[in-house]
Amino acid sequence: MMIRLSILMFFQYFAMGAWYVSATGFMLRSDIQMDGLVFAVYSVGPLAAIFSPFFIGLVADRYLPTQTALAILFIASGILLCIAPAMASPFGVPDVLHQNWLAGRLTMLWTSMRHPFVLVLLGHMLCFMPTISLTASLSFRHLKHREKEFPVVRVLGTIGWICGNVAISFLPGKDASALQFGLAGMSACGIGLYCFLLPSTPPPLKGQRVTFGEIIGLGSLRLFRSPAFTVFIVASFLTVIPHSAYSAFARSFVEASHVAPFGSATFAMAFGQASEIIFMLVMPFCVSRIGVKWMLAIGMAAWVLRFGLFAAAAETQSAWMIMSGILLHGVCFGFFFVTGMMYVDRTAPPAIRNQAQGFLVLVTQGLGMFTGAQIIGGWEQYQTVAGVINWTDFWLSPAIFAAIITLGFVICFRDPRKDRKQSE
Repeated sequence: MMIRLSILMFFQYFAMGAWYVSATGFMLRSDIQMDGLVFAVYSVGPLAAIFSPFFIGLVADRYLPTQTALAILFIASGILLCIAPAMASPFGVPDVLHQNWLAGRLTMLWTSMRHPFVLVLLGHMLCFMPTISLTASLSFRHLKHREKEFPVVRVLGTIGWICGNVAISFLPGKDASALQFGLAGMSACGIGLYCFLLPSTPPPLKGQRVTFGEIIGLGSLRLFRSPAFTVFIVASFLTVIPHSAYSAFARSFVEASHVAPFGSATFAMAFGQASEIIFMLVMPFCVSRIGVKWMLAIGMAAWVLRFGLFAAAAETQSAWMIMSGILLHGVCFGFFFVTGMMYVDRTAPPAIRNQAQGFLVLVTQGLGMFTGAQIIGGWEQYQTVAGVINWTDFWLSPAIFAAIITLGFVICFRDPRKDRKQSE
């Protein structure tokens, strides 16, 4: 069963890795010029993350077998990806943005979200995002020793993402190729057909009633009685805002610096996912030695160091600084995001544990990433003059912002369980 689930994870994340990082290469082509849509494209994922719990809670968990829901979602998402390039058309930055920042942002958001290219990708993400939770729940249902076996299965997803990044470098035109969407879309359709071969998994909550609060995790609000949990959630939301800068613009920065191996910035970005595998393996050792607080602090501080390296390398185009910043992805992702999930699992009572995890995803991958996409998108356009980005100032601001959050977290966060254990 592990092999079958590993195949599912591999191609699921291959389909996302084959376009999500390299999409800006296609959008910034001279014959397309959709530079004003970059922030919008990286807003559709967070929007889908906000709405996906409703689909899972209202439909997938009650009316459809999990493998059937996955098949439908993957095939629909794949078809939408395949037609996305046909929806491309030029979209620049309105002059109003530089005259009035707030009015400009509202104008950009309203106009860009109605662009056909963005609408198609929004439809894709609305179909694709629920599959992340569904593949995890399917794995937990069928693995005999899930705590030991699931990490192995999930690592194949990271490897699939890396292979998707690398595959782009073999396409004609590399990152700028429209074929990346076809490659990702066909992979999604293929894995959708594969889902019909998976074991039958009836909907886990068939016939049960559901409340709005359960779907969005309102039951987890009782955890805010703990000051430590409140500090953790606030810090998580704020940290994800500068994270959006890396998701949306790191590939463009690498390409502009001309340090990418084989001429593909997406290929260079794959090294970040490779480091993620290494740090995921050492995490259990680190948690038992230094505790959750310092694991989270190290993950947050890694963002500061990464953005600082990018800012310093912007003038010199230092290859080792840029690649070091990319390789820090393993610490940034594993020590912050994964440790955060572990903290929530340890803190929440069993009765609301699933709701608490859903609430964390809503706050970070949904609200946090969407807010970050708007702020960072506006900052990038403010730092762009005559089509050239001031990369030094662009990266310096999120570095300072992340440093303030990290310092505040270290000062304010106290883990009651660790303090009690030390006193005993």
